Amino acid sequence: MSAPVSSHGSRGKRGSGRASRLALWTVVVALAVLGLKFVAYLMTGSVALYSDALESVVNVAAALAALIALRVAALPADSNHPYGHTKAEYFSAVAEGVLIVLAALSIGREAVGGLLGPSELNVPYAGLLVNFGAGVINALWATRLLRAGAELRSPALVADGRHLRTDVLTSVGVLLGLLAAKLTGMTWLDPALALLVAVNILWSGFGLVRESVGGLMDAAVDPQTEGRIRRVMREHGDGALEMHDLRTRHAGRLAFIEFHMVVPGEMSVQEAHTICDRLEDAIRAEMPDSSITIHVEPQDKAKHHGVLVL
Repeated sequence: MSAPVSSHGSRGKRGSGRASRLALWTVVVALAVLGLKFVAYLMTGSVALYSDALESVVNVAAALAALIALRVAALPADSNHPYGHTKAEYFSAVAEGVLIVLAALSIGREAVGGLLGPSELNVPYAGLLVNFGAGVINALWATRLLRAGAELRSPALVADGRHLRTDVLTSVGVLLGLLAAKLTGMTWLDPALALLVAVNILWSGFGLVRESVGGLMDAAVDPQTEGRIRRVMREHGDGALEMHDLRTRHAGRLAFIEFHMVVPGEMSVQEAHTICDRLEDAIRAEMPDSSITIHVEPQDKAKHHGVLVL
């Protein structure tokens, strides 16, 4: 006997709606920052500021991809997708990683050209100030996205937040380097900084793709979350003899949890189902966005090792 239960209730729908609204605002913020950074580039002609502005183009594309993915992920389960559409968020994160890598390669090409043929650097402080303002906007919004992404367990929002945070660090490094170049007259610092930006963005893109592919490959929940699940099983499994073969996987904000529960052979189906209901309610109280499947087995299926013996 198995007792699968999925929690796709009102709380999950509210979370999806909130994530979509944040993704929409991310597009607006990305467009505003892109405009400011290109103004800064036009005011200075700096290759490093050009690279910073080019990354913002990626931010806009990534924000649009995240918005579409979140809308798809919020669709209810259907006959072709009985487990829902939550994995769509991982496709968004993979796409963002690929865009980041392409941006890094483009920036690297410009930087190498600047190193081979350096030109006079004229960086007015007004241009640096405009770029600084764009960085402040990105920093504030990255913090907002990372907090909301962790709360809603949204890979798309977390990916956007991490990307923006990387963008902020890049902008800070570029501004400090350009100030040094302006004060020292070492014009080669401008393309050199752009090259460092490209390497940093490339590393960020590869990391994002690796994490997102892990989600598409049904990676298990993190050890801390699994520890919470085991604690709930131990505290609310009264009446069962043991539980074993706990398996978990992520699909966007939804966690799938499956395990076997051994009960005495003489226990009735009704009694076993009551224990299942209690466990499901307790796990969902700890992890609201979860789908739980419990396989009930008789006493002779007990393993007695590597399990929760109750």
